[in-house]
This record gives sequence, C-alpha cells and structure tokens, in this order.
Amino acid sequence: MTATQQEIKNIVVVHGAFADGSGWRGVYDRLTARGYRVTIVQNPLTSLADDVAATKRVLDLQDGPTILVGHSWGGTVITEAGTHPNVAGLVYVSALAPDVGETTAQQYEGFASTPDFVIDVVDGGYGFLNHDKFKAGFAADTSDADAAFLRDTQVPINMSVFETPVSEAAWRDKPSWAVIATEDKSFDQAMLQHMANRMGAHITNVSASHALYMSQPGVVSDVVITAAQNAVGAR
Repeated sequence: MTATQQEIKNIVVVHGAFADGSGWRGVYDRLTARGYRVTIVQNPLTSLADDVAATKRVLDLQDGPTILVGHSWGGTVITEAGTHPNVAGLVYVSALAPDVGETTAQQYEGFASTPDFVIDVVDGGYGFLNHDKFKAGFAADTSDADAAFLRDTQVPINMSVFETPVSEAAWRDKPSWAVIATEDKSFDQAMLQHMANRMGAHITNVSASHALYMSQPGVVSDVVITAAQNAVGAR
C-alpha cells in the first residue's frame, strides 16, 4: 500500500438468490481470522428495494469504509446499494452487474442458456431451484452433503425482481473486483466475463461452481482482502 492508501477493515457480504448467508462461513472464518469485521446480510429476496434496504441497514452500522461483496443476484443488490457513502469498493462473486436503467433479466440477453440451472416457480410467483438439478446447476464441486444443505436451506426469490431496473450503478464510480467461477452452470461464462469487463473490474478466474463462496473460500477471501487493501485511492 502507498502512503495515500489505508487498509479497510469492514466487510459486508450480500448473498444471492435461492440461498442465505450460511454458506459463507468459510469466507467469514478466513476474513475474521485476519482481523476483518465481517457482517453477512440476510436478504428477504422479496424485491430489489427490500434487499437494497436490508443491505443499507447493515452498511449504516459500519464504522468506516467498507468493502461490499455480492454473489449472483447479490451483485444486482450491491450495484444499487453500493452508492452508500460507507462503501469504498465492490467485489462481485460470479455476480450480476446491471447498469443504470437495466434489469437483471436483460443481462442474460444474447448469451447461452444454462440447462442444469432449473427454476421451479410456485404459486405467488416465487422461485426455487429444482430439487433434482440443484447440485448440477448450483454446487457441482461441493460434497453431496454440502450441496444437500444448500438445497435444503434455499430461500425462494420473488421472480419479479429480475424485471426491476436498477436506478444507480455503484461500479461506475467505485473500484470493483470480480471473482468468476469458470465451471459456473448458473450463468454463461461469456456473460460473466462480459459484465466484469464492462465494469472495468479486476478479474480473478477460478475453477469452481456457482457455489464458489463455499467450495473456494480461500480464493474469494483473498480477492476481498486485495480489495480491502487497495480500494482507497483506486478510483
């Protein structure tokens, strides 16, 4: 670090759709062991506005500059919530990254489909990942036990969120890092690379499934630490 930089100690994590924060324990343990203050948001997944509000409530509690981390749908959330004054940098973990006025659904346009990632929509418009396809589509590189835990703790998401445009794009003004799982079966690889490159993010590729926060916590933690050490003065 240069004399103009300081290491950030606050980390806020935003989980994605069909999940909660419990799968982040490996990342949490590594970061807290290094002296970071880590808080994991529990998104209701009921609307973009609700998830952004939940994230901002946690950001309000931070005592200084913060790295905001988002996985999957959580990338859309941190794109909107990341304009919070406490946020110094953003880390996208196989995450979506719309621009102002874009919806999450628009990020998929022009990219290949992902046949192993199957969403079952129930009455009321909420989606669950298909029970039988869950491991193949979400967590192929985890153990059967870990994949079953993720499957059985999944949180349904209001499918209408994917049609909600973001009104702000924090990555346009704040430095961004991206960790991309090269074996991700939830998103087309080209889509992930396109979004990260459009942001001008510092990209780290890792051989992992969409559940890379569980299967590769060391890589994810290292990128978060790099962001914490370099976000101040990076842009």
